[in-house]
Amino acid sequence: MKSLWNRLIKLDRKSSKSLQIQIREGIVTAALEKLLETDKPLPSSRELAKELEVARNTVVLAYQHLVDEGFLDSHERKGFFINPQVYRDRIDQPNTSDQNIAEDCPDWCKKLLLKQPSLQRNIRKNKNWKDHPYPFIFGQLDFNLIPIHEWRECVHYSLNVGEMRQWATDQVDEDDPLLIEQIQKRVLPRRGIWTKPENIMVTLGAQNALYIIASLLVGRDTKVGIENPGYPDVRNIMRLKTMNLVGLEVDNDGLVIDEHFSDCDVVYVTPSHQVPSGVTMSHSRRHALLETATREGIVIIEDDFEAESNFKHEPQPALKSLSDTAPVIYVGSTSKTFAPGLRLGYMVAPAKMIQEARALRRLMYRHVPANNQRSAALFISLGHYDKMIGRLHTIYKERWQAMYEAIERHLPTLKCVPNFGGSSFWLEGDKDLDVDVMAAALEQQGVIIEAGSVFFIGKNAPKNHFRLGYASIPVDKIEPGILMIADYLYGRLHE
Repeated sequence: MKSLWNRLIKLDRKSSKSLQIQIREGIVTAALEKLLETDKPLPSSRELAKELEVARNTVVLAYQHLVDEGFLDSHERKGFFINPQVYRDRIDQPNTSDQNIAEDCPDWCKKLLLKQPSLQRNIRKNKNWKDHPYPFIFGQLDFNLIPIHEWRECVHYSLNVGEMRQWATDQVDEDDPLLIEQIQKRVLPRRGIWTKPENIMVTLGAQNALYIIASLLVGRDTKVGIENPGYPDVRNIMRLKTMNLVGLEVDNDGLVIDEHFSDCDVVYVTPSHQVPSGVTMSHSRRHALLETATREGIVIIEDDFEAESNFKHEPQPALKSLSDTAPVIYVGSTSKTFAPGLRLGYMVAPAKMIQEARALRRLMYRHVPANNQRSAALFISLGHYDKMIGRLHTIYKERWQAMYEAIERHLPTLKCVPNFGGSSFWLEGDKDLDVDVMAAALEQQGVIIEAGSVFFIGKNAPKNHFRLGYASIPVDKIEPGILMIADYLYGRLHE
């Protein structure tokens, strides 16, 4: 049977946390949950080390840290005790065994809750995708591709006293000037965009920028055009503002410019790599879009999604770079370059709109965490960003080639939309294929794919499309994973 302390301090020797930190956390948790008494000493360092099967010095350091923090008191010849001051100004949880603390949906909630975004159709991601051997999941990054050492260097440098003086205070509605400068001079020029600092604002990822833009531009009667199939989160953001959504067709040249397009007030588009098909909008289509938008007074929201991942030929210039007069709001992100969890994006718009966007952002969360902004600024200024882009080009190109050849060889009956980079392939099976069923069956075999019906507008969306991402799967796993998909489809045809 485990001893008391083995139950209170559950060490995970595979954890990224050191044993010393786990011991400190265990003691703090046990104390705050009042599982320890303030008048009884903790085990000696030798006793606890023996029980936990760790080096005595590990426990000594853990105890000393807790003493330094004022969590433990050290009494000579008596040992270590929980400091009674720990419990000051803390309200104990009442005995509510027979009382419902939090109702699922109280009456006031039913009465006043005006929006229920949880009911919207949205992309569902497998939270345990890293545990599957064939994760063709989109929007995640192979951990081995994250520039850990470079990012650590920037974070470490941002923690020196001089740098902390710059970012530790509340910035209210301002952004880190160094990051704005790096976006202006190093990031945007890669897309042909030259602009002023007052036209740039940092956001919590591109999606946050899109929500702010929708909040400022879209009202109940605004007609918003979105690609169909297209990005579900944008569809859902817009539906919180208006029900006047117009689905716009997409072909192999990108968004189709027709009478439906001309009927819109605002249009959202992903020209670099269309979501989800991966199509790159052609040069002629880009000019047609800008000319029509300028003539009809349509505001274009350009989500320059995966612009840096066009490795088969020179990338098409951003819409924003092709006209000084066209009404284009540009949205970009560095999250996919650094790490998806960083959530760092930006928007480029007229100064007046940026002014209002900053005022709205201030009401939401004031500004993006300043320490992350400074670390990102250093990451770009030290050349790590450009190095990362070049490295990703090489790796993604290899994976793209492996995926393309595997699909051509093993899935010849599926329609595959041609693309020129990005990080995924969009496939279409026969009309009777139910990808939801296929995805569930493949997941049991360790293969993660993304069903495509959620990308279409309407309840009767086709169920025979799916997306295969390759940013999160090693190149040697691609063909074996495609073979398992082929086995499922082949077996289905011969049932």
